[in-house]
Amino acid sequence: MGFFDKIKQGLTKTKKNLDAQLTGIFASYTPGDEEFFEELEESLILADTGVETTERAIHELRRAIELKKLRTGTEVKQEFVRILTKILKVQDTMLLLTTQPSVVLVVGVNGVGKTTTIGKLAAQLKREGSKVLLSAGDTFRAAAADQLTVWAQRAGVDIVKHEEGSDPAAVVFDSIQAAKARHSDVIIVDTAGRLHNKANLMNELNKITRVIRRELPDADIETLMVLDATTGQNGLIQAKQFLDTADLTGIVLTKLDGTAKGGIVFAIASELQLPVKYVGVGEQIDDLLEFKPAEFVEALLS
Repeated sequence: MGFFDKIKQGLTKTKKNLDAQLTGIFASYTPGDEEFFEELEESLILADTGVETTERAIHELRRAIELKKLRTGTEVKQEFVRILTKILKVQDTMLLLTTQPSVVLVVGVNGVGKTTTIGKLAAQLKREGSKVLLSAGDTFRAAAADQLTVWAQRAGVDIVKHEEGSDPAAVVFDSIQAAKARHSDVIIVDTAGRLHNKANLMNELNKITRVIRRELPDADIETLMVLDATTGQNGLIQAKQFLDTADLTGIVLTKLDGTAKGGIVFAIASELQLPVKYVGVGEQIDDLLEFKPAEFVEALLS
């Protein structure tokens, strides 16, 4: 099953809410109908697209209708698809992993599916021919390293871990040395989801980043934040907080299949100016999909 089919299946709950409404809204469009814009705005906000992003999209649609002299609901819907796709294309959605080794630093609060995401990403990169090593840098949460070990075994990749309570930066240092010795292509680093205050979290992430930069000065580093799609706007607030502490390069949106609030994808791209790089649409090891903006919008509104 390709991205389009899987994402369409994964968006079932969002589509059920949004698509049925939008189909009727666009079908009833007539030039100069203000009620059309009000109904469109309400539908997008209910799908958790966010007020700011919704207003931006509708403003652009109004301008396009006027400039291009759009007359029919079909023309207006096609234009709206183009606008939504443009909103999602803030940066390249592909991972930049050209060095050996490259590093993927994975951050996010506890409970969002961080460990599962790391396991799925490791399996995907391995299928694509990369030699992957996992670094169990979340030494604060009980059994975090054990859970990551299970995923390493499922994905068939190496793992470096220390005892619970160890210094995360030391785990990352040892992981880098192991990766160099084993000629690994990608190191995926798990990090603590929550320390007892924000300053501690920032300090730990900074320490880890300094170790990586010192030991691998020329390495490509992707810093991905994992967000739970079912939390909607709360996830957006989390991402804004992490933006203050980590140099994020992209978002992984998990549990998209379990929410009617798939519109959060647009809010993330528009308000954070960060690309969604992967989406999780199920529990299986191959249910982490590289994000494709145009196909996502098409699947959502088809």
